Amino acid sequence: MSASFRFWLVTLAALLGLVVTAALGRWQLGRADQKETLQAAIEARGSLPAIDAVSLAEAVDADALLHRRIEAVGYWVAERTVFLDNRPLNGRAGFYVVTPLRLQGSQTVLLVQRGWVPRNFEDRTRVPTVVTPTGLVQVQGRIAPAPSKLYEMGGAPQAGAIRQNLDLAQFRAETGLALAPVSLQQTAGVEDGLARDWPKIGSGVEKHYGYAFQWFGLSALITVLYVWFQIVRRFKRPSR
Repeated sequence: MSASFRFWLVTLAALLGLVVTAALGRWQLGRADQKETLQAAIEARGSLPAIDAVSLAEAVDADALLHRRIEAVGYWVAERTVFLDNRPLNGRAGFYVVTPLRLQGSQTVLLVQRGWVPRNFEDRTRVPTVVTPTGLVQVQGRIAPAPSKLYEMGGAPQAGAIRQNLDLAQFRAETGLALAPVSLQQTAGVEDGLARDWPKIGSGVEKHYGYAFQWFGLSALITVLYVWFQIVRRFKRPSR
């Protein structure tokens, strides 16, 4: 292989590497910009005045109300309470308590993510005791998607009070309740002893900036190595 052919082959490889790494860096910056825009929209929705449950029940597109603050008035359907397992808080094992709330003056039922309760370490199957008022209650919180799902073995629907996940469609068919397509993540309203240190909604934009830095850094490294080995050392006169 001649020196000239090797030079142009290395040059082509370096140019290809620069194009690829620069494009990937720009793509990560684009992803970061998209997530910043989404985060700004979420924060803007959260700063809007709270809506009532009637507005949610009458909404044509409930997903458009996600992250809005809400004040819901209704009655707990306590017998349908579900404890979502493997939800740790501050290093402690426990459950997310989820209870349907039948809205006042409506057949619509809103699934409420009420809070967190520790698990019994001596008996994993023991259901925690949770205070659930029987009368009319007012629950404050924000409109959220259905409870987040964890990986589970097998695809069979779960039943019982303690579950790994809760699928809205399956739970609707199981209970016969007219569940709304979204849930309420409770922040205040009922004193029941549950912890409500919900994970903050993060955009993850720092991750994309970090990836972009790595790709642009690799691009700069390719440039430096190419200039040194193919230009500086190629044409540098040996010192006597």
